[in-house]
Amino acid sequence: MLFWIVAAALTFGACLLLLAPLARGNADAADARAHEIEVYKDQLLEIERDMARGLISAGEAELARAEIGRKIIRLSDAHDAAEPTSPSRPLGRWIGALAILSLPLVSWGLYAATGSPFYPGQPLQARLERDPSEASVDELIARAEAHLAANPDDARGWDVLAPIYLRLGRFADAATAFANASRLDQPTAARLAGEGEALAAGANGQVTADALARFEDALALQPDDLRSRYFVALAAEQAGNGDEARRLWQEMRDGLPEGSPWHGVIAAAIEGEAAGDAQDDQVGMIENMVASLAARLEANPNDVDGWQQLIRSYMVLERPQDAQGALERGRAAFGTASPEAGHLAAYGLSLGLEVEQ
Repeated sequence: MLFWIVAAALTFGACLLLLAPLARGNADAADARAHEIEVYKDQLLEIERDMARGLISAGEAELARAEIGRKIIRLSDAHDAAEPTSPSRPLGRWIGALAILSLPLVSWGLYAATGSPFYPGQPLQARLERDPSEASVDELIARAEAHLAANPDDARGWDVLAPIYLRLGRFADAATAFANASRLDQPTAARLAGEGEALAAGANGQVTADALARFEDALALQPDDLRSRYFVALAAEQAGNGDEARRLWQEMRDGLPEGSPWHGVIAAAIEGEAAGDAQDDQVGMIENMVASLAARLEANPNDVDGWQQLIRSYMVLERPQDAQGALERGRAAFGTASPEAGHLAAYGLSLGLEVEQ
């Protein structure tokens, strides 16, 4: 009720401001004409004073008086020409007044017909408590951030949020989230490689010293991590050590099984055709490692980080059906009632996937 009272008062005030010029009407015009005539009179008196002081000659004074006289005549002619139309001015003012007064009625009527005047407001907390399947990506992120603000030691929560930040291009936030997960739980190859990827992406594709350190730490934990091996070789190439980069890529290719999608990207890198841009490197790398990652998860399905990476990879490659299938397989591997399945469900919802209850 208070809202409607305030809205009505503001509307009434705005209408009064618009009606004020119509109410003044001819009075303003008459006042303006009278003011101009007074100005001309003052100019005539000023001419007389200047001539008396000898500042201008009589001829100059006569010319100035004639010019002012012409201006007064033009003003009078304009007034006389406008006078015959005066009977129509009240009608015009009434039409203008009716148009202004009809604006609030028309706008309120349209809002009542097409808007939601009786729909209750939804504060942030109420939106965050909605069913996740009905929430937007922004709301899911806000929900995760609110949870982590209250529970900053939840490593799994940081695991869920980190790849979302990375996908949205919030590279600094992604690197922080991966680092928090490693600090609170334990460093894993996926967490370290994710942090390194975020640091490299945030540096416009350059594998910085910090990013390189994360990839090397990931390889110390999992020597066959292809993503880390690829970025380590890329770092060597960016440092000007092309021979070392080619050697590392050649070692990667030699250890790949026949038919691996990594053969193509490594061959392109060895030939110097790999993209130097971080985004291009990331997309090309994801496209070539998806099959390998999927095969590894089939053999070892108890890897939450791996399932999240696979789902994200499919979405980046614009293959939502494959991402949906990976989400369902990952949840089934842990059991739909398990905490791991819940984290995968929240992650899938944040990407716009469907989650069966």
